[in-house]
Amino acid sequence: MKLKHLVAGLALPFFGLAFAAPASAFCGFYVAKADTDLFNEASKVVFARDGERTVITMSSDFRGDVSEFAMVVPVVDIPEREQINVANPALVEHLDAYTAPRLVEYYDENPCEAERREKMMRDMVASAAPEMDAMMDDAESLGVTIEAQYEVGEYDILILSAEESDGLIQWLNQNGYRIPDGAEEIVGAYLKRGMKFFVAKVNLERHDGSAMLRPLQVAYEDEDFMLPIRLGTVNAEGKQELFIFAMTPEGRVETSNYRTVKLPSNMDVPIYVKDEFGEFYKAMFSHQVEKENGKAVFMEYAWDMAWCDPCAAEPLKPSELRELGVMWLDEDADAPDQRGFGPAPVDVFVTRLHLRYDARTFPEDLTFQVTGDRENYQGRYILRHPWRGDYQECKAAGEYANTLVQRWDTEAESLARLTGWSIDDIRTKMAEGGYSAAALKGVDLAPSPERKSWWQRLWGNG
Repeated sequence: MKLKHLVAGLALPFFGLAFAAPASAFCGFYVAKADTDLFNEASKVVFARDGERTVITMSSDFRGDVSEFAMVVPVVDIPEREQINVANPALVEHLDAYTAPRLVEYYDENPCEAERREKMMRDMVASAAPEMDAMMDDAESLGVTIEAQYEVGEYDILILSAEESDGLIQWLNQNGYRIPDGAEEIVGAYLKRGMKFFVAKVNLERHDGSAMLRPLQVAYEDEDFMLPIRLGTVNAEGKQELFIFAMTPEGRVETSNYRTVKLPSNMDVPIYVKDEFGEFYKAMFSHQVEKENGKAVFMEYAWDMAWCDPCAAEPLKPSELRELGVMWLDEDADAPDQRGFGPAPVDVFVTRLHLRYDARTFPEDLTFQVTGDRENYQGRYILRHPWRGDYQECKAAGEYANTLVQRWDTEAESLARLTGWSIDDIRTKMAEGGYSAAALKGVDLAPSPERKSWWQRLWGNG
């Protein structure tokens, strides 16, 4: 049976409803990443999408008694058993690490050496080139039909249809799914559209006893590319974090019914951020969400998976990508390429989207569009360590010293603008680390030029 319409949607496990720079070389040294572990209530969804063919991998950060876990996913058709799989969670973690926003650091070189080298090599340009009968009786009495039932790994899966939302919610609550008050309207809306419900629970006899649960996968075909999220807002205590990883052969993926916004990137930040990159990134993301009134989907990464620069994790191998549903790769893609330089490049473009949502800010399900845009983008933040040599060694060294104060001031302004933190507090912490004019005692610094107004800078007047 060809599954024509399985909506790539879920009430995120219950993701709230259940329970509980250009492509040229960046170089630099990768030192930290902002992966999903920084955020509470974080759910992850991976799409592999080629035309109408789609594989969705659904993962949540559920921790605790697995008997308390349930997943309810609105679907528009009945998947066959062979279309459902249990995934290795390490694959999602690898994809998370590969696409995570990153912190990189550079070390300034001796400006005198640079000056001498420029004289010798002025024309050189650096380039660089992942119990059933009783249940059925109860269901029938409530207008609920169990359309299919499967055992997939540690999960028992049912596909349900219903005549009305009250009966379906009553049946789900009676059978341990704990649907909260207030879900009737949303469930009813899905039923009116003819949708069915994919529900999954853990079978304790087949579970290995761990507190973590493996992701579930479903393969399907559908001309619509969307993700229902409204069920996940019914009993949510505050806002939730959702990370979407979308892999296509064409290019980046964006939301079509909400604004997709690139996070500010490729910005220099003070050196002390190295010790608190997690705090910086959470504050920066929260500040950007507030600036968009909580109604935007943020792009954190969009990249050709054949490479990375810098690499927060190695690109996923073709075999890993196929396990995540990438169906368009050649079976021999793990073989060395004809040049003998290792595995052949893979034709996979990955987009990482991040949203913080609730019922007020995201009242509609997410719909997506696959674009032909293959321009690389990454959330990347930069530390630049100053050269600490003799600033009297050469003219270039003295000029370099004069640039440091302005650079540090710019870093402080950038960090304040990104995070909303107090610029005075930022400058104090920078000075404590030796990144201020006071750290350059004995250096003949030129007076800082008076900063012109923006209109003077625009037209050169004044």
